[in-house]
Amino acid sequence: MADLGGLEVDFDVRISSTRSLAAVRAVLPDAEWWAEGVRSGPSEQEDDPSALLPVRLRHWAGTPETVRPFLHAVGGDPATVRWDFNAWPEAPEVGLGVGGARGAFVTLCVHARDLDLEEPAADHTVFVHVKQVEAERAPWLAAQVGLPVIGDLVMAPY
Repeated sequence: MADLGGLEVDFDVRISSTRSLAAVRAVLPDAEWWAEGVRSGPSEQEDDPSALLPVRLRHWAGTPETVRPFLHAVGGDPATVRWDFNAWPEAPEVGLGVGGARGAFVTLCVHARDLDLEEPAADHTVFVHVKQVEAERAPWLAAQVGLPVIGDLVMAPY
């Protein structure tokens, strides 16, 4: 339904095992990483992340083909995959034209209920991101695929 021109995929994972770390680094070898609670910025390349578990890895502007191998690699660790694209479709039934960039993306959270990967979950959650002034677009999008919105509107921090 969306204009997928310019599609980029961002990855984020909190890793707590050496097995997951090796698997994710094989899929995303150039991902930035840092030890949680130890440093505020990315670790130096020569550091050994397995000695600093748990670590957080992030990779921006990946390809859609990387999603499946990434999700397999994370195992049971909490992770997000965010598809960022050009625009949502026109939604004339709710008075909205094409939804532009900076408000057109979808995030899949696996093994976490929240985008910060702090609330564990046994399943997954999908977040549909729309511009605040186009909040009506979220339930309209859900209806297009026969699903309801199950959460409340959450405003992004500034």
